[in-house]
Amino acid sequence: MRIPIQVYQRALATVAALAMSAAAFAHHSFAMFDRDKEVVLSGVVHEFQWTNPHAFIEFDVSNDKGQPERWSVEMNSPNNLTRQGWKSSYLKSGDKVTVTLNPLRDGKKGGLFVAIVLADGKVIKDPTSRQRPTPAEGAPAPKS
Repeated sequence: MRIPIQVYQRALATVAALAMSAAAFAHHSFAMFDRDKEVVLSGVVHEFQWTNPHAFIEFDVSNDKGQPERWSVEMNSPNNLTRQGWKSSYLKSGDKVTVTLNPLRDGKKGGLFVAIVLADGKVIKDPTSRQRPTPAEGAPAPKS
């Protein structure tokens, strides 16, 4: 008995659709971030990771005792950031910045990028997030 070619084509299409849906499920949702809260922090860039699938800003913020605490801020992909006007050279280790983020729900030191005030005063916002004024635009003073 010969199997019609259409059966093979349907099977291949099904396998391809399942493979693509698995990739979509592998990408996390934004449920881990509290999108109703914004935290504003000033600190010093430790590392700017211009990597896929997400870029990250790793920066040190002084706690109440004056000791540095490392915060990790998840951003969009480098491809999307480039389309939003970012350059991989915008942040360097040692740069003083003020970052606005949606904090992690679990209380760990991290969050989702909302906006940044660079050392030279330039403000860059994530055009896909709800926007409140940044510190440079009259928002409350950041925790340092």
